[in-house]
Amino acid sequence: MKKILTLILIVIIAALIGGIYGAIHDQLTYTISPEYYTKFKFIQFELVDEGPEAHLSNPRLGVAAVGALATWWMGVLIGSVLGLVGLTHANWKTMLRVTLRAFVITMSMAFVIGVIGLIYGRLFLANDPIDSFSNWFIPDNIIDFKSFVTVGSMHNFSYAGGVIGLVAGAIYSLGQKKKQPVLTVI
Repeated sequence: MKKILTLILIVIIAALIGGIYGAIHDQLTYTISPEYYTKFKFIQFELVDEGPEAHLSNPRLGVAAVGALATWWMGVLIGSVLGLVGLTHANWKTMLRVTLRAFVITMSMAFVIGVIGLIYGRLFLANDPIDSFSNWFIPDNIIDFKSFVTVGSMHNFSYAGGVIGLVAGAIYSLGQKKKQPVLTVI
């Protein structure tokens, strides 16, 4: 029963951390491309209506809301998977300790791979012609195309980093299981 309660706690913590991570992540990307939010994300998340007068009185608060809404569910997914893997540990204390460490590994990988996406977006994607982005939403009235694409690349890479990090976190957790003493019954 304690392990099931620990699983529930891990999922709740992961959702909260996921939302906070997204809010902070998006503060960084807003600094790089405000248009990514004012002409795309604010409209996508229905924080403003589409149109030339579309604006928020406090855009940074809107950015935090977009980040939290865009990533809390990823925290639930990652927390659920890592929590289920954590059930293999001997007790709830070990499960909690190892799973939270696995979650940190996952977030770290998401961040690092997101930064790689930022660099890739700026150095390579942003130099491609706009017509090569037919599968992306690029507003017609975009002014700073390079920054918009750079931020889009970072966002896409960050989600991929979350999935790659999830695999790395699960491997870490299972590896820690092998290090735990085996109880034998005589």
